[in-house]
Amino acid sequence: MDERHDDLHTSIHATHPVVGTELTFGSVTDKISAIVLKRKTPISWFIGFAVSFALFQLMMLAIVKLVFVGIGEWGVNIPVGWGMDILNFVWWIGIGHAGTLISAILLLLRQKWRTSINRFAEAMTLFAVAQAGMYPLMHLGRPWLAYWLFPYPNTMGIWPQFRSPLMWDVFAVSTYATVSAVFWFVGLIPDFATLRDRANSKPFRIIYGMLAMGWRGSARHWHRYETAYLLLAGLATPLVLSVHTIVSFDFAVGIVPGWHATIFPPYFVAGAIYAGFAMVLLLTIPLRKIYGLESFITMRHMHNMAKVMLATGLIVFYGYMIEAFFGWYSGNQYEHYAIWNRMHGPYAVYYWALIFCNGLTPQFLWFKKIRSNLLLLWLISVVVSIGMWLERFVIVVTSLHRDYLPSSWGMYKPSQWDWGMFIGTIGFFFALLFLFIRFLPMISIFEMRTILPEAEVEEG
Repeated sequence: MDERHDDLHTSIHATHPVVGTELTFGSVTDKISAIVLKRKTPISWFIGFAVSFALFQLMMLAIVKLVFVGIGEWGVNIPVGWGMDILNFVWWIGIGHAGTLISAILLLLRQKWRTSINRFAEAMTLFAVAQAGMYPLMHLGRPWLAYWLFPYPNTMGIWPQFRSPLMWDVFAVSTYATVSAVFWFVGLIPDFATLRDRANSKPFRIIYGMLAMGWRGSARHWHRYETAYLLLAGLATPLVLSVHTIVSFDFAVGIVPGWHATIFPPYFVAGAIYAGFAMVLLLTIPLRKIYGLESFITMRHMHNMAKVMLATGLIVFYGYMIEAFFGWYSGNQYEHYAIWNRMHGPYAVYYWALIFCNGLTPQFLWFKKIRSNLLLLWLISVVVSIGMWLERFVIVVTSLHRDYLPSSWGMYKPSQWDWGMFIGTIGFFFALLFLFIRFLPMISIFEMRTILPEAEVEEG
């Protein structure tokens, strides 16, 4: 719907099952755009951004220290050569999966309930992938030579090792980030035009006008937009499955007991969607309350996201049980010991904590009363996010700290710089999120407007 339809909004009223309240073309546009253009920035926003930016500086300090000292400042050792850097990389990549699932797959399946949360989830995807990308870069030890990972034309014949799963990660993650960014930007173009036409400040009109790329809402513009958006959704859909599958290959193609498992690709994909939806709920519930978006993000959205989280959580829990079964049924003494060590070894508390967080806690989502209680739903999302981090810790550390030879056994303890880097990436993530909320519409204006005529037909 272009801006010319605003003249008709006084005569159009609709109550849509997605929206849940009486809305019009004009009221939808006013309410969402006002958060960016008219509403006074609350003091809580400045406090939140200041705290996030301070934590971001902690990450910068950790990176400077890393560049001058090397990765010896981390807690990695022999035999645990991978530590918090890789497990945080996998954790952040997983968080980014919900955005693409909500945006691309649910769009192709014509699920209208995605409309209120897709923009926010897409932004979360980009910010999470930005955090994930830093870890392999820093793990190189010499990050200024990261371009060696790409097959650029060179005269010295320095080519990457394409048989390495870490090399596959470079292409998978960079492709995922690129397609997700283009998909997100294309979806924003009609809303940039809305902000351009409504902005009171000339600098903002210029900036939003440049980003709108000459959008005027003509039939030709809409036709090209819908074609491009559908094609990008089709490109992004296989990436949801391929990216975390390739990330799982970092472990699955190794001969380390506890890693060498064919179940890892589907298990990692389900875990990524699980962690991603937990993070979407964790962020959406407070934002919905703070900005008064109950008209757009309704309880139906909460129920649907909780159900997706429950379904993927059951798949993940099934993966835990199958892993334990494989360790017993395989008859391989090393596989058997790897599972036994997870349950009874020095890191057993982490294993049982993740079983509680990822296996038992989500079972409460079977009950509608729990799904309808936003505080409990938010707490479950927090627990699941912690559990998914513990899962990565168990997979990486407990599989490495007991090698084939007892003489190669060791223990891993993250250093203060490991924690500083991790906490800093969380701060960076939230700082980007605060900027997004302040300067861009967190809900798609034009998509919310397009469902109103459909609602009127359903109502009539």
